[in-house]
Amino acid sequence: MKLRLKRKDQIGFTFFLAFVISTSLIWFFEERFNQEIWHTTPEKRYEMLDDILENKFLVGKTKTEVISILGEPDKNLISEGDFFVYDLGKPPSFFDSEPQYLLVTFENEKVVKLSKAID
Repeated sequence: MKLRLKRKDQIGFTFFLAFVISTSLIWFFEERFNQEIWHTTPEKRYEMLDDILENKFLVGKTKTEVISILGEPDKNLISEGDFFVYDLGKPPSFFDSEPQYLLVTFENEKVVKLSKAID
């Protein structure tokens, strides 16, 4: 007794398998936030941006806690009041890419919003 799939089923199975493999590879190679890499390799920070925004682990933290995790906000940028701005570097691109920044918004001394800003 041999299992034979219809042509439509074979095509559907192939697309499903390709989807599972590609999703797994994207997840496997996605850069997770690493405090040591954040501090030692600032030009690679853009790789960790998705993890920071999706997991929102900074939301609810105080300014002191954010500084202990991410370091001092970049001095070259406007980093005063209820906003901290961190330079993420330039992601690789076929065209001239623009610098990206992590914007940390505070209300009542606690992080309420994280967002990506482009220069």
